Amino acid sequence: MKKTVILSFGLLLAVLSGCQDRRATQSVADTSQYDSLQRVIAQKDNEMNEMMATLNEIQEGLREIGEAENRLTIVKDGEGSNRMEQIRENIQFISQTMQRNRELINKLKQQQSESSYKSDQLKKTIDNLILQLDEKDQQLQQLREELNARDIRIGELDKTITDLSADVSDLRSDNEQKTATISTQDKQLNTAWYACGTKKELREHRILDGGKVLQGNFDKGYFTKIDIRLDKEIKLYTKSAKLLTVHPSGSYRLEQDADKQYVLYISDPETFWSASKYLVVQVK
Repeated sequence: MKKTVILSFGLLLAVLSGCQDRRATQSVADTSQYDSLQRVIAQKDNEMNEMMATLNEIQEGLREIGEAENRLTIVKDGEGSNRMEQIRENIQFISQTMQRNRELINKLKQQQSESSYKSDQLKKTIDNLILQLDEKDQQLQQLREELNARDIRIGELDKTITDLSADVSDLRSDNEQKTATISTQDKQLNTAWYACGTKKELREHRILDGGKVLQGNFDKGYFTKIDIRLDKEIKLYTKSAKLLTVHPSGSYRLEQDADKQYVLYISDPETFWSASKYLVVQVK
């Protein structure tokens, strides 16, 4: 079977030798686009580290607010001449800490707007942060009602809570938009197209023109779109198959199944699709 693959590849090189220069130009263009997308991915790790550092600061602020709330609960239920002063000090601390968190959230939003990175772990962290902020908002609202019932004025804290709630809503919206953008980029990076047809069919769709493949205005609608991460086995449903596009040897196998019909097995997708995201197979 290996001899059959080697022979098929040799025939392919002979057929394509006449258009090598023009196809090389197309290959360079496709490779350049692929390299550009790879650089986007390479930037993601650094961007993630920056955003995670900001998220850690926000969560540390939430922990400090929780401790201040506990102190405030103890003080407001206690007695003593300095009780009111302690309440004011704790309220001021909560207000300042929530203001700092608001600034950190704005920083995170800016990082997201400039970033091309998105991961499940980052989404989980942000969702968890939003949940904590929502819960903290409810707790602070309850605290405000309790303190207001005792005629304790905390107008400054009310304003901070309102501002933070608006920031949380903006963060959730920005996160959803960023998720959609990254998902689109990821699909583009991992999308390829293949077409199988007889020589007559390929000529009718201008995929094969005078012995040249994918030159000029060929019919892209004739191709089937696939995800190169998932579609590593393409059934050709024919007893005669020949690859007309160039794909590095060793990255695939063209073998017959139990019914003597050919199946294309892609063992190394990254290498197989490195020259072009289009695959053309001539069948009989």
